Amino acid sequence: MADVVDSVTRSRMMSGIGGANTKPELVLRRALHRAGLRFRLHARDLPGRPDVVLPRHRVVILVHGCFWHRHQGCHWCSTPGSNQHFWTEKFAGNVERDLRTRDQLRAAGWRVAVVWECALRVSHSEATISRLIEWIRSDSYNFETPVVRAAEVRVADGRG
Repeated sequence: MADVVDSVTRSRMMSGIGGANTKPELVLRRALHRAGLRFRLHARDLPGRPDVVLPRHRVVILVHGCFWHRHQGCHWCSTPGSNQHFWTEKFAGNVERDLRTRDQLRAAGWRVAVVWECALRVSHSEATISRLIEWIRSDSYNFETPVVRAAEVRVADGRG
Protein backbone atom coordinates (compact mmCIF):
# COMPACT_ATOMS: atom_id res chain seq x y z
CA MET A 1 0.00 0.00 0.00
CA ALA A 2 1.41 3.38 -0.98
CA ASP A 3 1.72 6.20 1.51
CA VAL A 4 -0.94 8.92 1.21
CA VAL A 5 1.61 11.74 1.61
CA ASP A 6 5.02 12.33 0.05
CA SER A 7 8.20 11.38 1.92
CA VAL A 8 9.11 14.97 2.88
CA THR A 9 5.68 15.54 4.44
CA ARG A 10 5.79 12.16 6.20
CA SER A 11 9.24 12.94 7.61
CA ARG A 12 8.07 16.32 8.90
CA MET A 13 4.97 14.74 10.47
CA MET A 14 6.93 11.97 12.21
CA SER A 15 9.66 14.28 13.51
CA GLY A 16 7.04 16.50 15.12
CA ILE A 17 5.79 13.74 17.40
CA GLY A 18 7.29 14.11 20.85
CA GLY A 19 7.96 11.36 23.35
CA ALA A 20 7.07 13.19 26.55
CA ASN A 21 4.18 15.37 27.72
CA THR A 22 1.85 14.01 25.06
CA LYS A 23 -1.88 14.81 25.13
CA PRO A 24 -2.84 11.37 26.58
CA GLU A 25 -0.15 11.78 29.24
CA LEU A 26 -1.41 15.23 30.21
CA VAL A 27 -5.02 13.99 30.43
CA LEU A 28 -3.91 11.21 32.77
CA ARG A 29 -1.69 13.44 34.92
CA ARG A 30 -4.43 16.03 35.44
CA ALA A 31 -6.85 13.33 36.57
CA LEU A 32 -4.34 11.74 38.93
CA HIS A 33 -3.57 15.13 40.47
CA ARG A 34 -7.31 15.88 40.88
CA ALA A 35 -7.64 12.53 42.68
CA GLY A 36 -5.01 13.66 45.19
CA LEU A 37 -2.26 11.40 43.87
CA ARG A 38 1.21 12.92 43.73
CA PHE A 39 3.84 11.71 41.33
CA ARG A 40 7.18 12.24 39.63
CA LEU A 41 7.60 12.53 35.88
CA HIS A 42 10.00 10.73 33.54
CA ALA A 43 12.21 9.38 36.33
CA ARG A 44 15.70 9.08 34.85
CA ASP A 45 16.80 6.73 37.60
CA LEU A 46 14.30 4.03 36.56
CA PRO A 47 14.44 1.73 33.51
CA GLY A 48 12.70 3.25 30.50
CA ARG A 49 12.11 6.61 32.22
CA PRO A 50 8.45 5.86 33.07
CA ASP A 51 5.96 8.60 32.23
CA VAL A 52 4.48 8.74 35.73
CA VAL A 53 5.96 7.41 38.99
CA LEU A 54 3.97 7.21 42.22
CA PRO A 55 6.66 6.34 44.80
CA ARG A 56 4.23 6.13 47.73
CA HIS A 57 2.31 3.34 45.98
CA ARG A 58 5.38 1.79 44.33
CA VAL A 59 3.64 2.26 40.96
CA VAL A 60 4.93 3.30 37.55
CA ILE A 61 2.61 4.19 34.68
CA LEU A 62 3.67 3.83 31.08
CA VAL A 63 1.45 5.81 28.70
CA HIS A 64 1.84 4.11 25.33
CA GLY A 65 0.82 5.50 21.96
CA CYS A 66 -1.02 2.77 20.05
CA PHE A 67 0.92 3.50 16.83
CA TRP A 68 4.46 3.60 18.23
CA HIS A 69 4.13 0.81 20.77
CA ARG A 70 2.00 -1.51 18.56
CA HIS A 71 -1.23 -1.97 20.50
CA GLN A 72 -2.40 -5.33 19.17
CA GLY A 73 -5.89 -5.22 17.68
CA CYS A 74 -6.16 -1.44 17.92
CA HIS A 75 -7.54 0.59 15.03
CA TRP A 76 -4.84 3.24 15.54
CA CYS A 77 -2.03 0.69 15.25
CA SER A 78 -1.39 1.08 11.53
CA THR A 79 1.82 0.72 9.55
CA PRO A 80 2.96 3.29 6.98
CA GLY A 81 2.82 2.01 3.42
CA SER A 82 6.24 3.22 2.37
CA ASN A 83 9.59 1.95 3.66
CA GLN A 84 7.93 -1.02 5.36
CA HIS A 85 11.22 -2.77 6.18
CA PHE A 86 12.32 0.24 8.25
CA TRP A 87 8.99 0.46 10.07
CA THR A 88 8.85 -3.27 10.79
CA GLU A 89 12.28 -3.15 12.41
CA LYS A 90 11.51 0.10 14.24
CA PHE A 91 8.28 -1.24 15.72
CA ALA A 92 9.82 -4.61 16.65
CA GLY A 93 12.56 -2.75 18.52
CA ASN A 94 9.99 -0.62 20.35
CA VAL A 95 7.99 -3.66 21.46
CA GLU A 96 11.12 -5.51 22.58
CA ARG A 97 12.32 -2.48 24.56
CA ASP A 98 8.88 -2.09 26.18
CA LEU A 99 8.90 -5.72 27.36
CA ARG A 100 12.44 -5.42 28.68
CA THR A 101 11.56 -2.19 30.52
CA ARG A 102 8.50 -3.77 32.16
CA ASP A 103 10.54 -6.78 33.26
CA GLN A 104 13.25 -4.55 34.73
CA LEU A 105 10.73 -2.40 36.59
CA ARG A 106 8.96 -5.44 38.03
CA ALA A 107 12.29 -6.98 39.04
CA ALA A 108 13.07 -3.75 40.90
CA GLY A 109 9.82 -4.14 42.88
CA TRP A 110 7.58 -1.71 41.00
CA ARG A 111 3.95 -2.34 40.08
CA VAL A 112 3.53 -1.51 36.40
CA ALA A 113 0.51 -0.02 34.65
CA VAL A 114 0.34 0.27 30.87
CA VAL A 115 -2.24 2.78 29.73
CA TRP A 116 -2.84 2.82 25.99
CA GLU A 117 -3.60 6.04 24.13
CA CYS A 118 -6.94 4.71 22.79
CA ALA A 119 -8.21 4.22 26.35
CA LEU A 120 -7.54 7.89 27.10
CA ARG A 121 -9.63 9.22 24.23
CA VAL A 122 -12.42 11.55 25.36
CA SER A 123 -15.15 8.92 25.28
CA HIS A 124 -13.25 6.44 27.48
CA SER A 125 -10.86 8.50 29.59
CA GLU A 126 -13.10 8.83 32.63
CA ALA A 127 -13.74 5.09 32.95
CA THR A 128 -10.09 4.26 32.24
CA ILE A 129 -8.80 6.69 34.84
CA SER A 130 -11.32 5.48 37.44
CA ARG A 131 -10.17 1.88 36.95
CA LEU A 132 -6.52 2.96 37.09
CA ILE A 133 -6.96 4.93 40.32
CA GLU A 134 -8.79 1.99 41.89
CA TRP A 135 -5.89 -0.26 40.84
CA ILE A 136 -3.27 2.16 42.22
CA ARG A 137 -4.98 2.10 45.61
CA SER A 138 -5.25 -1.70 45.57
CA ASP A 139 -2.52 -4.27 46.03
CA SER A 140 -2.93 -5.81 42.56
CA TYR A 141 0.29 -6.24 40.67
CA ASN A 142 -0.28 -5.40 36.97
CA PHE A 143 -2.66 -3.16 35.06
CA GLU A 144 -3.19 -2.73 31.32
CA THR A 145 -6.03 -1.02 29.51
CA PRO A 146 -7.87 -3.03 26.86
CA VAL A 147 -8.23 -2.09 23.20
CA VAL A 148 -10.85 0.56 22.51
CA ARG A 149 -12.38 -0.04 19.10
CA ALA A 150 -12.84 2.89 16.71
CA ALA A 151 -16.58 2.14 16.49
CA GLU A 152 -16.87 2.40 20.29
CA VAL A 153 -15.26 5.84 20.21
CA ARG A 154 -17.59 7.06 17.41
CA VAL A 155 -20.71 5.78 19.22
CA ALA A 156 -19.63 7.17 22.59
CA ASP A 157 -18.83 10.53 20.98
CA GLY A 158 -22.22 10.59 19.24
CA ARG A 159 -20.73 10.10 15.78
CA GLY A 160 -21.86 6.50 15.21
